[in-house]
Formats: sequence, structure tokens, C-alpha cells
Amino acid sequence: MQARTTTPAGIPPRLIELVLDHLVWFILAVILLVCSLSIDRFFQVGIFLNIMQHATFVGILAIGLAFCIIAGHMDLSVESVMAFSAMLGAWLAADSASAAGFALPTIVVLATCLAFGALAGAFNAFLVVRLGINAFIVTLATYISIRGLGLILTGGRSIYGLPDGFKGVAATSVLGVPLLVVILILAYVAFGLLLTRTRFGRYIYLVGGNPVAPFRAGIDVQRMLFAAFILSGVLAAFAGFLLASRTNGATPNLGLGMLFEVFAAVVIGGVSLKGGIGRLSGVFAGVLLLSTIDTAINVMGLDASYMQVIRGGL
Repeated sequence: MQARTTTPAGIPPRLIELVLDHLVWFILAVILLVCSLSIDRFFQVGIFLNIMQHATFVGILAIGLAFCIIAGHMDLSVESVMAFSAMLGAWLAADSASAAGFALPTIVVLATCLAFGALAGAFNAFLVVRLGINAFIVTLATYISIRGLGLILTGGRSIYGLPDGFKGVAATSVLGVPLLVVILILAYVAFGLLLTRTRFGRYIYLVGGNPVAPFRAGIDVQRMLFAAFILSGVLAAFAGFLLASRTNGATPNLGLGMLFEVFAAVVIGGVSLKGGIGRLSGVFAGVLLLSTIDTAINVMGLDASYMQVIRGGL
């Protein structure tokens, strides 16, 4: 009978492979353990729910960015699309001097924000896929331009005083669990299944890994890329809608710098910048890891600068 293969240290290779495949989850578990042992009253349900709630906006943005990167491209505009959607939603919903005064129903505001996100994603896709311009250059340009559109829309003013229906989205709980947390979990489950259990998801991996082979196999590569960019835009707009609900308004600098956190979560989560590799489960762990560290720093009362150093280190 053949002996079981082991490493020189006596550790089964399959165990090492398991750890490496889910390394970010092990790191998250270690960080949670260290924080729970070293920070007073950290190990409690309220803190964990706060970590999840804090991770909602970065987490939703990270899903869209992950789809684009797995498809072999980049979308740097997600932060600006989120910020503009938040300002657009507040501008349409609020009945104040700084807003349009329309006081539209929340469902109409949400639909408008999502439509803008889809339009922004389609615009990026057109320039990248049809015109062949580098995705980094295109989405960096739209990142800057859409930030400017937000300033033009509101005249650089902050918008507050949203109606109760709009504010209630972020304030609602389901069986004691904040609705934002429920949305985050459902989003990762749904899009995780979309990526791993559907033909669309398999095509996204194929296009990102080798765009020539899927084309020769009859797969509409351009259609897949358009779908990835539009999905990224829609999710960014949805995150903006939720963020406006959470903050009861929007400011010109809303979410500034969040792109770096989103990018870090995606890369830490194991998505390859070369495309074709990555899982949303790893991205979710990356998002929670950054949110846990951020929460721990806040609980300890440390300066926010420490978080920037830690993100860079990770």
C-alpha cells in the first residue's frame, strides 16, 4: 500500500492547499481572535454587526470590481459612481433648498440611481470594448468626470433632510439584524452563485483567462464584458443609494478614498489582476478583514492614520 504523501514537515499537502486557498479567512479568524482577547468588550454581537454594517458599502462595490477584474479589465470609476448616485438620490428625494425639491418616492429614486449606474457602466464598456481604449485610462477619466458631475448637480453643496422612507432603508432591522447586513450577505450569496454556478459566470472566467479561446468557441466576448461593466456600475449606484440612506444625505466628498479600500479588499481576497482567477467568498473575507481592523482601531481610540498604514501593509 502506497504511503500517504506529506511535506517534509509532516503536514499533508491537501491541508496546506486548503489553508492557502482560504488564507484570507484564516487571517480574518486570527485578527478576530487577537482583537477579542486584547480589546475589552470587543467579543460581542453588537461589535460584529457593526463590522458587517461598516463593510456594506465597500463590500457591494467590491463585488462589481471583482467581476470586472476577473473578466480581465478594471473599473476605477466605482467610487465616483457611488458618490454621484448618492448625491443624485438625495437631490431627487429631499425637499430642501439644497435639493431639486421633487421629493420623489424612494422606489423612483432607487430606479433612477440604478439607471445612472447602468448608463455609466455601459459608457465605460463602449469605450473599452468597442473603441479599444485601455480600461485603466477610461475608468480613471470617468472617475474624475463623474466626481465633477456631482459638484455641478448640487453646486458643491451638501444635501440633507431625506424623507423617512429613504432614511428607513438603512435604519431598518430584520429580526434584530440591520437590513444593510442582510443586503450585504444576500448580495454575496447571490452574486457568488451567479459567478460559480451559471453559464454567465463561467464565461466571465473564460473571457478573463484567455479572451481569444472563448471567441473561437463562439462566446460573445464583447457582450460578456459589457455585462461586467454594467453590473459594476449598477452595484456602485446601489451602494450610493444605501450610503445616502445611512448618512441621511450626501456631501461632495462622500466616499472619497473608498476606491483604495475596495481595491485592497478585492486583491487581498485572492482576485488576480491578470484576470480569470478569483472567488467572491475570498473578496467577502477581504472586506470583513479591513472592516474588522478599522473597527478595532476605532474602539481602541487610535488615530485613523494607522488604518492607512495597515491597508498598505496588507
